[in-house]
Amino acid sequence: MIMKVGFVGLGIMGKPMSKNLLKAGHEVVVYNTSQPAIDELVAAGAIAAKSNAEVGAQCEVIITMVPNSPQVREVCLGENCISETAKPGTVVIDMSSIDPMESKAIGAELATKGIELMDAPVSGGEPKAIDGTLSVMVGGKKETFDKYYDLLMCMAGSVTYVGGLGAGNTAKLANQIVVAINIAAVSEALTLAKKAGADPELVYQAIRGGLAGSTVMDAKAPMMLNHDFKPGFRVELHIKDLTNALNASHLVNASLPLTAQIMEIMQCLKADGFEKDDHSAIAKYYEKVSNVSLAD
Repeated sequence: MIMKVGFVGLGIMGKPMSKNLLKAGHEVVVYNTSQPAIDELVAAGAIAAKSNAEVGAQCEVIITMVPNSPQVREVCLGENCISETAKPGTVVIDMSSIDPMESKAIGAELATKGIELMDAPVSGGEPKAIDGTLSVMVGGKKETFDKYYDLLMCMAGSVTYVGGLGAGNTAKLANQIVVAINIAAVSEALTLAKKAGADPELVYQAIRGGLAGSTVMDAKAPMMLNHDFKPGFRVELHIKDLTNALNASHLVNASLPLTAQIMEIMQCLKADGFEKDDHSAIAKYYEKVSNVSLAD
């Protein structure tokens, strides 16, 4: 079914995601804080809005894709926001990666205005946003998930219902914990190989087919070995996600010692000016403390 969809946030992820909605035949009303991204989407067939409120006035389903919790709150509940003009029954699908506790809080405030929130963060980075094969984790009402499943699949390779509101972002934080620790483990193992006099490329090839093998290893080990840290997912964004994970863990009394340790490694990378690098740059931390280069 063709829908009129609002889309707020046309950054690295939001721009290709909204383009995929257009390719699927949906009518898309877009707003962004910078005009060039709006102009690019209009050229692709979208309708420009001048504010979040203007999007809210025009669309009964609105997707948000912004950096973090404060921006989601501002778009939904701040000045000139979606909730000022949205009709009761409007559904906001927040595809940002934010604190699940804040998803619940924003959802509760929107509900007082008759607006429903689903949290639907994504995994896959810019390449999968472009080719429309993102993994989407959704929290909210099951009947709402069912209604908008096909819409979400226009941007995704998989769309999975996780549970009530906040469960989507909880799943995303779990994903980010596993990815970060996995990257660190690969970095640590390849550093050991190099320091011990083995060829880290051959070690990688030897272990990738066994139990140690993973999607993360196959995606990130070649980048480490080639010193290709062009960002698919930046260190600074992973710091944001791990901050949300640690904050949420403190609220629910969950202990995340490995996550805390990886956070400190990423903070070292940020201090050294590598926050814009791909998160595979965790290898740079190990290279620094071990006085070795994986690329030599």
